[in-house]
Amino acid sequence: MSDSVLRTVVRRETHSPRTAAMLVVVVLLLLVLAYAAVEIILNLVGAQPLLVAPGEALNAVVAAPTALMPVAFIVGGVVLALVGLVVLILAFAPGRLSKHEIPRGVNRAVVVDNGVIAAALAQHLSNESGIARDDIVVGVAHRTVDIAVRPPVGIPVDHAALKRIIEDEIAQYELVPRVTTHLKVERPDTKESR
Repeated sequence: MSDSVLRTVVRRETHSPRTAAMLVVVVLLLLVLAYAAVEIILNLVGAQPLLVAPGEALNAVVAAPTALMPVAFIVGGVVLALVGLVVLILAFAPGRLSKHEIPRGVNRAVVVDNGVIAAALAQHLSNESGIARDDIVVGVAHRTVDIAVRPPVGIPVDHAALKRIIEDEIAQYELVPRVTTHLKVERPDTKESR
């Protein structure tokens, strides 16, 4: 498998398609066009319009500059600009799935779900520190790993050692994109956290 094909496959697995956003925009446009077609057909057969006749709507658009205050145009323009900006952002910004890439040599990579990474980190920290697995909560986001450790009363905890264990394990994973770790030790006996 060539490098470009691998990049394409990994990108497809780690980024969400914009199909849903595109589908919403297309459905809205089709509804507007269907409504306009229904109004035109009702006008041609001489029936009452659903909301407004096409001729009246065209006259209202032509008369709008003199009938409305400039503030209404500014507000309408701002609203349309914001809607356009949201559509552009949805069209061009990559959506992210909760997955990370782990490169494995030339022309190989593994895509791993963030939940799997979190479970592996929690289990590794439990094994290395002696703290029960149920007292460790790990959350993996796109660029951060948040660890909350709640050791029972009387169990000594070395914050620096825990952080080193986590960072060494994450370094072995070689996650792409890289993540930063945030460790919080919550002591139920003192109600303090670091």
